[in-house]
Amino acid sequence: MTAPRNSAVGEQESAESAEAAKPNKSVKGSKGARPESRLALVRRARRINRELAEVYPYAHPELDFESPFQLLVATVLSAQTTDLRVNQTTPALFAAYPAPEDMAAADPEALEQLIRPTGFFRAKAKSLLGLSAALRDRFGGEVPGRLEDLVTLPGVGRKTANVVLGNAFGVPGLTVDTHFGRLVRRWKWTAQEDPEKVEAEIAALFPKSEWTMLSHRIIFHGRRVCHARKPACGACPIAPLCPAYGEGETDPDKAKKLLKYEMGGQPGQRLRPPSDYPGRPAAPLGAAE
Repeated sequence: MTAPRNSAVGEQESAESAEAAKPNKSVKGSKGARPESRLALVRRARRINRELAEVYPYAHPELDFESPFQLLVATVLSAQTTDLRVNQTTPALFAAYPAPEDMAAADPEALEQLIRPTGFFRAKAKSLLGLSAALRDRFGGEVPGRLEDLVTLPGVGRKTANVVLGNAFGVPGLTVDTHFGRLVRRWKWTAQEDPEKVEAEIAALFPKSEWTMLSHRIIFHGRRVCHARKPACGACPIAPLCPAYGEGETDPDKAKKLLKYEMGGQPGQRLRPPSDYPGRPAAPLGAAE
């Protein structure tokens, strides 16, 4: 999807292309450098988004789901664990409890055992029992399609609500997880740490229609290239646009060894990935990989 651009941002497109290929030293806070203007920030942010769209045209939510309820449950389970571990756990969970009414009536200990591989299983089971009962009692057994309703469910905050809205209902939203927050701060799009403030500042840089896919692209890049402790700077496709270039490994050969998932020739996180995903599906729980 091509983001619409206003006249101020769209002017001098050829000049933007030339300038964007150079490291933006003013963003790094170099002594004596001129601060980056708002217009320059918007141009650079949107250029990065376009570049990421070229690199990850297949970007998608990395949780397996077939319904809004399944996505809601999987997203709650994804806290403090990998999407892969959630995807390996949910087939048995949804076979046992296919609908909110079923999960609301579950024996807590039985539910805990099914979700144990995702960690923090007692707290997560409490949230799943609570949100399932709320869906049954307040929403007719259906997941609501409004943020203000979703955040009233136990264990559901703005991040989870935006995942569900963007991917199950087509309502644009930004998913401010740890990867998203890390990258937008490295790129100097924001200095905020609070997720809601990050969401507000990044939302102001992009058309609403781009929010969901922007989230997928940033999270994909954070998982595959721009890691927390050792980013693969030397293999990064947006290195010329990144004010944090050099924080990680810059040698191209060494950086390539840091790439993960399909970019590193490894399985992805989904057992059932989209048809256009170029990597291999993940293995079920307990299977040899």
